[in-house]
Amino acid sequence: MTIASDIKNCIASLNGAKSNLSRFALMSTDEKAQKVFHESMLETDEIITDLQNRLVILEREEPQYKS
Repeated sequence: MTIASDIKNCIASLNGAKSNLSRFALMSTDEKAQKVFHESMLETDEIITDLQNRLVILEREEPQYKS
């Protein structure tokens, strides 16, 4: 497995976690829990964006990693 494919797998996993956090926020009846789930979802989204940006740089610098 290449670094690029590892990053893509990580992004996919994080997208799943983000979806779960969003669902938990919507299902929760406790306002504090809703807030924590929502904030965690937003933080996960930032990490996904950072990884996607890193993947673009990696693919530009190392063309063999392009899919």
